[in-house]
Amino acid sequence: MQTVAVIDYGMGNLHSVAKALEHVGAGRVLVTSDPKVIREADRVVLPGVGAMRDCMAEIRRLGVDTLVREVSQDRPFLGICVGMQALLEHSEENTGVDCIGLFPGRVRLFDKGMVEDGESLKVPHMGWNEVAQAVAHPLWHSIPDLARFYFVHSYYAAAGNPRQVVGRGHYGVDFAAALADGSRFAVQFHPEKSHTHGLQLLQNFAAWDGRW
Repeated sequence: MQTVAVIDYGMGNLHSVAKALEHVGAGRVLVTSDPKVIREADRVVLPGVGAMRDCMAEIRRLGVDTLVREVSQDRPFLGICVGMQALLEHSEENTGVDCIGLFPGRVRLFDKGMVEDGESLKVPHMGWNEVAQAVAHPLWHSIPDLARFYFVHSYYAAAGNPRQVVGRGHYGVDFAAALADGSRFAVQFHPEKSHTHGLQLLQNFAAWDGRW
């Protein structure tokens, strides 16, 4: 049976992600901070919620940044929400925080004065939003284009390489809802809270061989 390591660095919705992975039959799901267990896992997930400065402080203290760079090269790897943002180069949050830097780009704050169709848009962006599939990818298997996923975020990913943007969202501005490069895939939304389509994405991740 394959193992899926959900990285525990003290921040995030770890157990809801783990339960969703178990629900789709992903295999043996381990919530862990043990580098040995993570290195031996067949698949790795980096979830995350909370302030970026706190997240990155714990990621660096525990050596998760180095570990993520290593394990995401040769097996399926999934970043979720702040776990996606942490993979970019820099975040504007908390007056500026350097991140892991696996994807070129920056994390920017939604403008609190955004207006669309005559209505003010609230920040954080919270709720269901369409995701346009920019590129065919194995993790979109059996998920229709413009399917709706659940988002909770005040900051968004401005990707540095448009070819890595495999899913796009719009909330006042266009933003990267999903990024991919090799065996790495990352989403701004919460698949574990996105019902049918979110569970399908996790099931696709559990079956993906990491090639794209």
